[in-house]
Amino acid sequence: MTTQTALITGANKGIGLETARQLAQQGFHAIVAARDLAAAEQAVERLTSEGLSAEALQLDVTSSASIDSAFASVQRRHRHLDVLVNNAGIMVDAFDKAPSQQTMDAWRRTFDTNVFGLVQVTNAFLPLLKHAPAARIVNVSSILGSMGANVDPTSTFYGFKIPAYNISKSAVNAWTVHLAYELRDTAIKVNAAHPGFVKTDLHGVDAPMSPQEGARTSVRLATLPAEGPTGSFFHADAVQPW
Repeated sequence: MTTQTALITGANKGIGLETARQLAQQGFHAIVAARDLAAAEQAVERLTSEGLSAEALQLDVTSSASIDSAFASVQRRHRHLDVLVNNAGIMVDAFDKAPSQQTMDAWRRTFDTNVFGLVQVTNAFLPLLKHAPAARIVNVSSILGSMGANVDPTSTFYGFKIPAYNISKSAVNAWTVHLAYELRDTAIKVNAAHPGFVKTDLHGVDAPMSPQEGARTSVRLATLPAEGPTGSFFHADAVQPW
């Protein structure tokens, strides 16, 4: 049997690394993609020391040249790609500023990584995903991108207005719906994942969930059975409001 292959962006640490680990534990060959190749290689050393199958890939999602090079590298080594987890993301909003006071640099940097990079990476690797028997695409989003949560005063997340980050994740959710519609007549499933409030460089030490826990939603969506959903937004088994 051919080993299934999963590519995870931003996978050198945090939720991305744990997603790579958990998929590898389920028998996938994990392609650990990161902007810094040395960081990706260090992550792969950790995984292979645990007896897991993994390889490092240099991939800066904000660079067209890097995306093209990464695709060529994966195409040379693998016949197809079974899973793409778009995990790479940044949060650079100034928490002490109102939405209208955020700098345009913060907006552009956020969208370059969280939206435009995600879309370009997906489009680049889609040919390899189409060569798989039943590929899965997981877009790591956030409940902070939920329009429903943002407009509901009773929501726990109503007061968390982190504009560039939140709106970039709203765009990721919309992209998920559109791509799932495009691929509706194929075996490919496309879903968005809310990992939860996880201890990472984005959220800090006060978050209640570990990266191991935060990775579980992405892993679940990456391993959905044929009868599983597509074009949906999940945290664990629960559908989230768009």
